[in-house]
Amino acid sequence: MSNNKSKAPAKKSLVGWILYFAGSKKGQYIVSVIFALCSVACCIAPYFMIAQIVQQLLSGLRDWSFFLRECGIVALFWLGNVIFHAISTSMSHIATFNLLGNIRKKMCDKLTRLPLGTVLDMPSGSLKNIMIERIDSMETTLAHIVPEYTSNIILSIVLVIYLFVLDWRLALACMAVLPIGLIAMCFMMKDGPARFKYALDKTKVLNDTAVEYINGIEVIKAFGKSKASYERFVIAAKEGAACYVEWMRDCIWPHAIATVVTPSLLFSLLPIGGFMFLHGKIDASLFITVIVLAVSAIQPFLIAFTYHDDIAKAGAIFGEVGSIMTLEELDRPSVNKALPADNSIVLKNVHFSYHKGLEGEEKKEILHGINMTLPQGSYTAFVGPSGSGKSTIARLIASLWDVDSGSVEIGGVNIKDLSLEEYNNRVAYVSQDNFLFDMSVRENIRLGRQNATDAEVEEVARQSGCYDFIMSLENGFDTIVGGSGAHLSGGERQRIAIARAMMKNAPIVILDEATAYTDPENEAIIQKSVAKLVAGKTLIVIAHRLSTVKDADKLYVIKDGVIDSEGSHEELLAQGGLYKDMWEAHIGARDE
Repeated sequence: MSNNKSKAPAKKSLVGWILYFAGSKKGQYIVSVIFALCSVACCIAPYFMIAQIVQQLLSGLRDWSFFLRECGIVALFWLGNVIFHAISTSMSHIATFNLLGNIRKKMCDKLTRLPLGTVLDMPSGSLKNIMIERIDSMETTLAHIVPEYTSNIILSIVLVIYLFVLDWRLALACMAVLPIGLIAMCFMMKDGPARFKYALDKTKVLNDTAVEYINGIEVIKAFGKSKASYERFVIAAKEGAACYVEWMRDCIWPHAIATVVTPSLLFSLLPIGGFMFLHGKIDASLFITVIVLAVSAIQPFLIAFTYHDDIAKAGAIFGEVGSIMTLEELDRPSVNKALPADNSIVLKNVHFSYHKGLEGEEKKEILHGINMTLPQGSYTAFVGPSGSGKSTIARLIASLWDVDSGSVEIGGVNIKDLSLEEYNNRVAYVSQDNFLFDMSVRENIRLGRQNATDAEVEEVARQSGCYDFIMSLENGFDTIVGGSGAHLSGGERQRIAIARAMMKNAPIVILDEATAYTDPENEAIIQKSVAKLVAGKTLIVIAHRLSTVKDADKLYVIKDGVIDSEGSHEELLAQGGLYKDMWEAHIGARDE
């Protein structure tokens, strides 16, 4: 049975990524190409008509009706070129805007299927830059590369072939200066992909430094480190600009030579063609026709050449998008292979290591063979020193990561045999760093269940003990909480997150330091709301304050990625060891 992981696209070429993201709009790109070819045909035809007019003039023809008819046909071809080009670019723009939208949608969808650690290892500044600025910057390139690049390349090729058909000697005379221009272009394009990637890397550093500086502005001001912190941003900005300046400096002379020499086809054609004409090897009509076509042939080539940098840029950006789209996903099927018999949880010999997001290099193993059983409807707590692996175990149970080896089972079924949708419906996860979206309190709570009515939202707020404080806000439930909930305190954000989890009404509830930001008074309110939230459910709590979990059915003491001990509060105290030391330290600190 296929799974989401197998659907991750393999690495592709630029054209391959365009076709992949174009989706149902591929047809519009095809239509755009067809109209571009019609535009090319209408653009080429007048040159042949003009050549014929010149030949007739030189032969002595004075039939004005013939010339008027020919000029009228040229005008019609010109009008056709304009109309077909407009239709082509319109179609390509429509397809491109849909393509850019598809890229963002697929990237967002991809992020939801990645392990949490992979996403956290991606700098938010880089992600934002790729998904917004870089993707936007491809609009002009993708919208014009199909109709304009294609048509101008085809036009140049057709005209050059026609020159050789007319007279291969004159055609070679036209091409005599091209090698100089092409060599200059090669020097200009030398190391282009590597230079552009280097520029992108420096821009990433600049974006990440800017985001870090903005996010840490409170700490910077509090400790008076603004100058030192700002200096890193200044250095990143200078390096980001310098890489482009150096690149342009190295290209300026080759670019000047290429743009001056390449269009100068007449530089070699006129003397060679004049010599041949004077010695009777060609006639005047042929010579003038070749001159007209030579002047016309180079312009489309130069226009097409101007797209080279844009194509390289699009290739580099699609490379960045591709590096995210090809990341290893959570191993989950699209359809459930089996359904759990109940909501009990079993971990069997679980080993786990964090992995770097984009690089994929493995870090030191965090969990070393974890085995535990959590019966349905039980209340289980994970305790232990900071960094022992408590939250990691909870996140593995919440399916935010995949185990390296071993298994996590729900109701006797490996979670890798459950679809993400099925599993998400079974688990409500509340962490100490809960994220609120920049929308109303009501809509943040409703994220727990999208079809909840306003009355249901308000009832859940009452049950979770946050109704009164919500009503004290400026606009009550319609108050906008700000980016990441910045307009609320940490405790208020936590209480709304718990209300959101209550709205979800999942049979398995995981609370990771859910009262970390609350004062003792509000903690009592939250404890009551949590009691309502978990009634009859399988509850897992991670806590540093042992007094909040001493009534758990079972406590697991985690130390250095292994289970140090397990049992009830009284059993662990009787055993002594790490838990007893932690309890005595906790009680002593609380009394003090």
